[in-house]
Amino acid sequence: MTYEEIEGVCLATVAGERLWLHPFRAAYWEAEKTLLLADLHLGKAAHFRREGIPVPPSVSGENWDRLIALLLDFQPRRVLLLGDLFHSDYNREWEDFRKMVEQFSAVDFELILGNHDSLPRELYEKSNLTLRPEPFEQGPFLFSHHPLEAPADGLFNLAGHIHPCVFLQGNGRLRERLPCFYFGAQQGILPAFGAFTGMAKVHPKQGEQVFVIAGQSVIEV
Repeated sequence: MTYEEIEGVCLATVAGERLWLHPFRAAYWEAEKTLLLADLHLGKAAHFRREGIPVPPSVSGENWDRLIALLLDFQPRRVLLLGDLFHSDYNREWEDFRKMVEQFSAVDFELILGNHDSLPRELYEKSNLTLRPEPFEQGPFLFSHHPLEAPADGLFNLAGHIHPCVFLQGNGRLRERLPCFYFGAQQGILPAFGAFTGMAKVHPKQGEQVFVIAGQSVIEV
């Protein structure tokens, strides 16, 4: 299967590199065979349930189904996680993640720690996660969890944390909020991968690229 044949994907050129944007809220860096994900927030549903907030049990299953489908579709050499992999305290979903990493042993999993990644460092390392500094430089990109206020000259910052979205106007007064990939002049923000996350509206300027996730497709607007 070629990348063009993967359902719903859209090709974006960012900092001179080809990124395949997937409706499952992930980007695939073709040249480096690297899957880019931000803000998985695994375990968030369980955390809310412990606090007495009802969350549908399907939320966790959706996250895992999408993640495994991405690994099977792209067959990446590595996965770079741009922070907030896990939402809070250790629970069963962490063991599910560890077992998934074992299952895909040919893939290198790397993590830039986000503000929710508060588990002991040794737990990440025992789960075969390579921890990367923030920011982490590779090729034309400077990867981080938090968007950088002033990316280094000549480098393009790719980050998460914001959970970007835009509002699109439909017929009549219909307005729909859609998660998006947002690429400015020196910085790009990936959508939150986690199914149970909020979103923050971004305000694109002229010349910037926005790709919305509309159902099972990624569409440039």
